[in-house]
Amino acid sequence: MTMRILAIALNAYREAVRARVLYGLFGLALATTAYSMVIGAMSLHQEKRVVADVSAASVSIYAVLVAIVLGATSLHREIELKTLFPILTRKLFRHEFVIGKFFGIWLTLSVFVLLDGGTALALIAYLGGRSPLLLLGTIAVLGVQLAIALYRFVHVRVFVLIPFAAAYFVAMALLASPAGPERTLVITSCVLTVAEVAILTAVTLFFSSFSTPFLTAIFTLAIFVFGRSADTLANLPVKTVGAFPKKVGFVVAKIVPNLHLYVPERALLLGEVDALPPGPYALRAWAIALFYTALLLTLACAVFRKRDLQ
Repeated sequence: MTMRILAIALNAYREAVRARVLYGLFGLALATTAYSMVIGAMSLHQEKRVVADVSAASVSIYAVLVAIVLGATSLHREIELKTLFPILTRKLFRHEFVIGKFFGIWLTLSVFVLLDGGTALALIAYLGGRSPLLLLGTIAVLGVQLAIALYRFVHVRVFVLIPFAAAYFVAMALLASPAGPERTLVITSCVLTVAEVAILTAVTLFFSSFSTPFLTAIFTLAIFVFGRSADTLANLPVKTVGAFPKKVGFVVAKIVPNLHLYVPERALLLGEVDALPPGPYALRAWAIALFYTALLLTLACAVFRKRDLQ
């Protein structure tokens, strides 16, 4: 079972990294991260803070968009092109196919976050006083290693980017140590973003198990908006909105995943809130993400198993 899920996951990753829309969104994400340098230059001695804040927000929002696009189209494409039918004729259950798709998309999103987050850390390292030659030299060495790996491992070259993204992120995180709290903010934000997109990927797979890509994207976007506003919905003022809207908002806030947990205040990300250290907070957020992901994947598998694919 594990090997069958792994095979589907790797195939889903291979298909995702070949999607043109992924490269477009990745290019926009890098452009936004780079543009944060321009915005930071306009601030009064707050360059590192501006770059860290804009980059963290950029990583989060573009990762969410990629999760919605890939999750909404991946399962439907297999059914529409009828590539799913020969796969299911083998010793593969439908729930294994859904779970494999989830891990493949999530792996793609993790690589996306690592590359974009690593670029943000490189900019912060430069602003923190790290030598430009050291930064460029490190990136050049990693780039040469990537090129060699792409040349030597032709048949699995799409998977070479996975260890490269991890090495790039770790290297830039180490080089960004002079940036201090801004480095902590970007790293913690990336960790929380990977957890958030796991929930949204599971949401898209649940809706795509019985709906069209367009409706799946709309439903997932609605869940995202309600999830990011969960704290506000749970605390609507009665005098302003009335008793009934307050109850509705409270119920909605309790049903949808509270995605506001994954974009906390700056003070919390920097460890300035004594009652909520960043480490335990991130672990709690990940535990909640794992719960919702497991629940939604279970529902998606149950629905997809009953779906008529004819």
